[in-house]
Amino acid sequence: MAKYQKKRKQNLVSTASERKTYLLWSIVIPAILIFLICLWNYRYSIVYYYHMTFNKEVKNDSNEKSKHDARNILLMKSHRDKCFGIDISEYQGKILWDSVRLINEEFPIDFIFVRATMGANAQDRRFQKNWEAVKDINKLRGAYHYFRPNENSIKQATNFIRTVKLGPGDLPPVLDIEERPRVQPMDSLKVGLKRWLDKVEAHYKVKPIIYSGDSYFTDFLEKEFKEYKLWIANYNFWVENPKAHWDIWQFSEKGSVKGIRGYVDLNMYKSDVEDLEKLTIPY
Repeated sequence: MAKYQKKRKQNLVSTASERKTYLLWSIVIPAILIFLICLWNYRYSIVYYYHMTFNKEVKNDSNEKSKHDARNILLMKSHRDKCFGIDISEYQGKILWDSVRLINEEFPIDFIFVRATMGANAQDRRFQKNWEAVKDINKLRGAYHYFRPNENSIKQATNFIRTVKLGPGDLPPVLDIEERPRVQPMDSLKVGLKRWLDKVEAHYKVKPIIYSGDSYFTDFLEKEFKEYKLWIANYNFWVENPKAHWDIWQFSEKGSVKGIRGYVDLNMYKSDVEDLEKLTIPY
């Protein structure tokens, strides 16, 4: 009996030890897998962080621009299967268009969006010059309207149509919505946005693109406007890939392009330039 009890006790101890080992590995192995997945998903951000933290040249460089360049270059290198572009307005000042070819003197610029109008009456002061210049350097071009929520949407659409002459080979018109209304509810804003989109589509015979911030679109617009092509701004350090429903991703507001003083917005289209050309107004 004593031997049986001793053996039974040993078996219980062995079983308990096996359970602890099993429990330990059932936690450790998934944790390791999750860690490796995170490491892979954020590999470029981690490399960038390491570069910024331990590279003495960058660490001692007071020029903030070089730090943004390092991040942008790393991100674009990881998306060489995409095509890249910029968007501009009068805030870039006088642009030396003969020099505008590459981002960071490495990545070709395939498309350029130009701000045309704002609200019901305003026009970008450099739109016409920039618009013609983009055509002269043979880049895909598109025009966008900055929507002001507290102004009449039909008048805003008329302002854009009156200012922008789109033709074959141009990208669809873009509605830029970033502000929340001050004097009307969001439901009324959505009605106004739809009126702008419908009027512009009827005029140019092509469905417009919607530009907005990631959280703005997700919080307010996604349900009603998901059938439109989307150009989404998201500068989050940890976002390394465009989301499935993003057609164009504005991944940086601090890009470097020869011929443009200061910063310029950087964008990537979800596929190559041949695929982007399919969105243009047909000949």
